Amino acid sequence: MTFLVIGGTGKTGRRVVDRLTDRGVAVRVGSRTGTPRFDWAERDTWAPAFAGVRAAYVTFYPDLAVPGSPALIGDLARVAAAAGVEHLVLLSGRGEEEAQASEAAFAAAVEGTGTAWTVVRASWFMQNFSEAFMADGVRDGTLVLPAGEVPEPFVDCDDIADVVVAALTGDAPAGRVYEVTGPRALTFAEAAREIAKAGGREVTFVPVPLDAYAGELRGYGVPEEEIGLIVYLFGEVLDGRNARTTDGVRDALGRAPRDFADYARDAAASGAWEPATAGG
Repeated sequence: MTFLVIGGTGKTGRRVVDRLTDRGVAVRVGSRTGTPRFDWAERDTWAPAFAGVRAAYVTFYPDLAVPGSPALIGDLARVAAAAGVEHLVLLSGRGEEEAQASEAAFAAAVEGTGTAWTVVRASWFMQNFSEAFMADGVRDGTLVLPAGEVPEPFVDCDDIADVVVAALTGDAPAGRVYEVTGPRALTFAEAAREIAKAGGREVTFVPVPLDAYAGELRGYGVPEEEIGLIVYLFGEVLDGRNARTTDGVRDALGRAPRDFADYARDAAASGAWEPATAGG
């Protein structure tokens, strides 16, 4: 009984791997360095990765909003169904019409095949402040971002992983879209204040124009594909469409989602925002 986690080294994927491993089940990490290999750009790696797999968690890099994603997701789901996979769980983007087109292709591809599907729909991760592109700014004490006063109910990656595992193992009903958020919405300035309070340090939020921010990223050599995604998320998705909270975590797990203050406290205690030591 093997579970496949495509993107098993990412923020949500590695948490799913850890939880499944703790349950004593066999886990296969779907990546270019996995065994067998999985590469989105090499279709001949897809079927071998699904061989002998009971259920799979699918994350797409960099984001389902990328043009061409629905066709790829649909093709992957068909390969999985042909391999006899019983259940597929897809991580999708909240408030992203392009991502929802991928969801539709995903569900349509397995209709009538006997393969069940579940979608977990999320937006901004709390861990973006500690494990991604915003961590350096927090560490330096100045969080410079092209964000205004629009609130976002940041969701904890641990909650996402718990929902995914519940879906994969049958503890949460299949054939549903679980739209997950944190319990309250915060602006980025409010999030910076929560982090400062948790870490006992100063973290100042500085809003900047989107074009200027994209230019700074180019100056640091960030790939255009990643810059385009960041511009899309800040320039389009962060417009208030996702400001409301949802009951997705409670629907799947029977408990409340984790609060941002608890995340910030634990991240600070773990040393996530401590300056790097010399040679470290």
